[in-house]
Amino acid sequence: MDRSSWLGLRDYALILFLFASGARISECLALRKEDIEDGWLHIRHAKGEKERIVPVAKVAVDAIKIYLNKRESDNEYVWCNYRGESLSRITAYKITQKYLQVSPHVLRHSYATALISGGADLRVVQELLGHASLMTTQIYTHIQKQDLKETVEVCHPLA
Repeated sequence: MDRSSWLGLRDYALILFLFASGARISECLALRKEDIEDGWLHIRHAKGEKERIVPVAKVAVDAIKIYLNKRESDNEYVWCNYRGESLSRITAYKITQKYLQVSPHVLRHSYATALISGGADLRVVQELLGHASLMTTQIYTHIQKQDLKETVEVCHPLA
């Protein structure tokens, strides 16, 4: 496989992983191969030296497996550059900028927003993101006026 194809595979898997896991970029780059097992991600190097376990969408896990099978490096870390060295924060940022014109953190934000918009309990999202405070998780909620109106129309007895 030529280098540009391999790098495209890595970039695709990285973006999918960030959106499917809600991991911080530092957690993502510290990810080792053994940290993903049976669709679960074991985050060992979380903020505040906490650990957590997060389910990851099958499509992201499958993309990582394909990427790892094509990769020629034996580096224990999942994300590597073309020289087989661990990926840097700057390179991860450049990847998300190149394809999505956003920072990696925006994918974490999008993960949380998608869960909340889909009806996930705020406390569950707090646990998935590894937040110590529920107030921190609430920053990720975006209540649209239309959502407010629809909720009142559907849920309120006087509507």
